[in-house]
Amino acid sequence: MKIKIRKGDRVVVISGKDKGTVGEVIRVIPNESRLVVQGVNLRIKHQAQTQSRGKTIPSGKIEFEAPIDVSNVMLIDPKDGRPTRVRIKHENGKPVRVSARTGTPIDK
Repeated sequence: MKIKIRKGDRVVVISGKDKGTVGEVIRVIPNESRLVVQGVNLRIKHQAQTQSRGKTIPSGKIEFEAPIDVSNVMLIDPKDGRPTRVRIKHENGKPVRVSARTGTPIDK
């Protein structure tokens, strides 16, 4: 399945524990249909002290964003700031992402 959301897009979470949270897409994982959104699905990893090539990485709790499924987010329309579906429209032979609600292009 082609993912219509790209790195740098603003999205809103529509389901799950972080429902209603708005964030920016940090990373897209197309093979798994997942993406990482800033400030969403936060996890804590307990890191042991390690040593590699003379550098010591300290121990402690590391908080990071875990991937979330693409179906749990909606793209925010840049025109009015509301969630919208995305469709692909071809202009001059090139695909352009367009808001299904307002019809305005999403790409800059």
